[in-house]
Amino acid sequence: MDSLLFLCARRVVTRRPLPALPTDLYPVLFQVAFLDGRPSVLRDLVSAWPFPVLHFQRLVGRRDLLRDHPCKLCVQAVFQAVVAQLRRPLEEPGQRSSLRVLDMTRLSESVSGHTPPGLTVWSSTKALAKACMEASKQQEEFQRRGSKRHKGCSGAATVTAVPQPSGVDVHADLFVDRRSYGILRDALQTGAAGPLRLKCREFKAVDISASEIVTLLESLDPSCLRRVELCFNYFGLTGLSVILPHLSRFPELRSLKLRYSNVDLRHLTPESANGIRCVAKQLGMLPSLRELNLGSSQLSGNLRQILCDLQAPLESLELGSCSLAPADLAFLSQSFHAPALKKLDLSGLNVSEGLLEPLRLLLEETSASLLHLDLLGCHMNDSHLDTLLPTLRRCSRLRFLGLYGNSLSMAALKDLLQKTLELPDLKMVVYPYPMDCYKPAPSEFGWDFEEVVDEELLAAATTEIFQLLENSGRTDLVWTYNPFSHEALDYFSL
Repeated sequence: MDSLLFLCARRVVTRRPLPALPTDLYPVLFQVAFLDGRPSVLRDLVSAWPFPVLHFQRLVGRRDLLRDHPCKLCVQAVFQAVVAQLRRPLEEPGQRSSLRVLDMTRLSESVSGHTPPGLTVWSSTKALAKACMEASKQQEEFQRRGSKRHKGCSGAATVTAVPQPSGVDVHADLFVDRRSYGILRDALQTGAAGPLRLKCREFKAVDISASEIVTLLESLDPSCLRRVELCFNYFGLTGLSVILPHLSRFPELRSLKLRYSNVDLRHLTPESANGIRCVAKQLGMLPSLRELNLGSSQLSGNLRQILCDLQAPLESLELGSCSLAPADLAFLSQSFHAPALKKLDLSGLNVSEGLLEPLRLLLEETSASLLHLDLLGCHMNDSHLDTLLPTLRRCSRLRFLGLYGNSLSMAALKDLLQKTLELPDLKMVVYPYPMDCYKPAPSEFGWDFEEVVDEELLAAATTEIFQLLENSGRTDLVWTYNPFSHEALDYFSL
């Protein structure tokens, strides 16, 4: 239920122009104007913002209300108001605004962006880049006008007294693809000394070249960047060797995700062996690195060679669909990473290919620290789970367990449930459709060999699991067969 203050603020934002307001009402008015979709009111509020910092996510972070919220126009209104605020000292010398920092980080955690009118992190990056370009252009225009007005009799331009706005630092997570690359490149290159300065906390690039990524990285403020994600870029070891040296200039870089980078080490050549050594050396030059994602890289026994130069243990390691060999898991078990790991993703591991015992030993070594374990699609059956279960029960801090896509019976799942109730921090288990819930698929020619889920059997199994949780007093523990029902959590500090 909304507070009385919130309800009163909702009445206030229906009036425009806004009345004179106490400064302590601005945050709740901003939240209400955003939630109610009032971009004009947001422009008024930001134009008169009385504080040095406007932290967007803290103001509108009521995620239950923001689901599928059509907020694109509202976010654009915030950017437009900041640009207008920067123009005011140029047009009216002596006018000064209070705003110095606009924090738009974690925007992806505040808005869903799944509906047509919704904001996506991609469109917000493009809108922010356009705002930076607009702010720089308006400053250049006023400087040109001032220079013309102050020319001396000889025709030579004298030193002008064009007012310089103090500027606003915009902390943001930047997401770039081919459609937004050009405008973001220009904004970063021209805006470093401009009135609206981008400070990137998280950088994600999808489907652009290694040279384009380097161009953007060279333009980022070295003091701010903490995460880099390069996805679907397919540049292989050669491209990584071009990019990674440019990451060493970011001392606070803690997370590096290299998903679908076309790294294939299954058939080593002298050239690829040299590439591995180069990549390992460059990873070793990232002293703050704590999270690494090599998803869909074909490592095939070469994990030791990739991680051998890291200076500190990883807290999060994602190796989904990486064609891991027993030697990879053995290395991890014996490495200084194992007792520090909080998140481990081994999705796609084929435990039927001699990997079950190496996996069990690895889990033994990580059991004291592990919070998140994802074993999605690991070709696991009841006997495999029975072998791992004693070790899983020793993971006393475990919060998340992902088993979706494995071939487990209802009996095995009920045994897992009963034996993991003792884990006090466990909050979510993503389980597969029980094998008991499948039936042959009918066709016009009889019965197909493929099987489909029987919805009635699945509903009965779901009810039984819920009842077991309720009877055990663990209604705080979520069991779900929907692998998309949860959002990834950070298990290390940023």
